[in-house]
Amino acid sequence: MKRGKLLAVGLLLSLGLAVAGCSSTPSSDSNTDTSLSDVTSKGELVIATEGTYKPFSYHESGSGSLTGYDVEIAQAIAGKLGVKATFQETQFDGIFAGLDAKRFDVIANQISINSDRQKKYDFSTPYTVSAGVIVTKDSNTSIKSFDDLKGKTTAQSLTSNWYKLAQQSGANVQSVEGWAQAVALLQQDRVDAAVNDKLTYLDFVKNNPNAGLKIAAETSDKSLSAITARKGSTALITAINKALAELTADGTLAKISKKYFGTDVSK
Repeated sequence: MKRGKLLAVGLLLSLGLAVAGCSSTPSSDSNTDTSLSDVTSKGELVIATEGTYKPFSYHESGSGSLTGYDVEIAQAIAGKLGVKATFQETQFDGIFAGLDAKRFDVIANQISINSDRQKKYDFSTPYTVSAGVIVTKDSNTSIKSFDDLKGKTTAQSLTSNWYKLAQQSGANVQSVEGWAQAVALLQQDRVDAAVNDKLTYLDFVKNNPNAGLKIAAETSDKSLSAITARKGSTALITAINKALAELTADGTLAKISKKYFGTDVSK
């Protein structure tokens, strides 16, 4: 083969290898975390919430503006991020699927942190800290701990975690549809106690200060609820955590807590 043809073939091979090398190089942007820039570029934080979960996320008078503890905290976070808070009301059964499908950026709906969820989602620092409580009438002096529930009758929804806790404590459980029915039975002296979430109790007594009820005991384990995002949303969660720290420092979280529960439940 002549020298000119050899040079031409060599040049073509070199160009071919160079093109092949470029096409096979993975994009360095494929693993880039755009969770925060996606929010800031569109100027809004899209937040999933139920809208039917009082006092956390609900409509005033049933059809008024969306409001609630979680709603106000999400709005305050968006304000710190410098974007608009946009809410998408979603039934709880589909709320995680919607997050996975990128229909919204985060969930603000009293999502408790647990090990199974941590494997799939990113969580902010908690903005709600609560415990399980035993609620009795003010006049009850026989129940001061969960051990004291042995042989007593409690009112519980059979599908709740509190049913299991009451049963494990030795209580005889009377089935009820929910908290309202449990309170009615308790006030009528038809049961000795009810085990439920502390926030549920605080919301009730804030609106019914003369109900004649008290917290007789509470669990040492705390339930922690946080803003939830898709796995890999490190930049967005970091910004949200910064916002929550500022909202704690300036007293905003405590103010929102006291508005809905009469006490600070954010820490």
